[in-house]
Amino acid sequence: MSQRTSYAAQPDLQSDCGSCFGLCCVALPFSRSSDFPVDKSAGTPCGNLQEDFRCGIHRRLRDTGYNGCTVFDCFGAGQKVSQVTFKGVSWREEPDSARVMYEVFPVVRQLQELLKYVAQALDLSAAARVHRDLRRAYERLDALTRDPAETLLAVDVDALRGEVNPLLLRASELARADVPGRKNHRGANLMGSRLRGAKLRGASLRGALLIAADLSDADLRDADLIGADMRDTNLCGTDLRGALFLTQPQLNAARGDARTKVSQPLERPAHWAA
Repeated sequence: MSQRTSYAAQPDLQSDCGSCFGLCCVALPFSRSSDFPVDKSAGTPCGNLQEDFRCGIHRRLRDTGYNGCTVFDCFGAGQKVSQVTFKGVSWREEPDSARVMYEVFPVVRQLQELLKYVAQALDLSAAARVHRDLRRAYERLDALTRDPAETLLAVDVDALRGEVNPLLLRASELARADVPGRKNHRGANLMGSRLRGAKLRGASLRGALLIAADLSDADLRDADLIGADMRDTNLCGTDLRGALFLTQPQLNAARGDARTKVSQPLERPAHWAA
């Protein structure tokens, strides 16, 4: 892979609903709440799933109460399970494969998310010191996602996270090393906190609870946001350029506007204020 090619932007790590058998709409359960208007059990197709595995209300999800669908991202697990693990044969064509397919999907989704983080770390030029180990981790994880279903179901994802996390942490430290006075809010409970205009460049917010926090007009450039819970976080006017391990689902779950700054390949969600 060329050094100029972004690992994190690889198509294999992006959702491709057209190549998936609607697995997130079938395999995963949801309950009636502010995110969903009805209850659905795991393994039961959503009532909005069409015969071509497309969502019948995709453009109206928020208008019809399916907010939870708009913040979900499988990181490419759907098409990988559909086209690689099960060779392009859907659960409708082979009903006997359905149960295993539904069980494999969440496992591969977690692996793809971990793969995405490793890819983002590989895109950090300042973390070159650990790129060799990160490439090995990337290749191992990628190979694992292509293994047979029975192998995937035996994977200890937590153990894999434990092995990869030190590499991600080291990459983060190297990437933020030149930011003076960086703050450490790792795992902090900042729910509902008023942090408007906060100077948090290069801060560690790994695993922080930022639910409904006001981070409008804050400086979060180069901040480490891996695993931060950003549901309903106010990001209006916030500068998130270069934020480490920030994912599209985190942005989708937050609130922002046209002034919010994000780095590619991330995009401002369509439901954000103009």
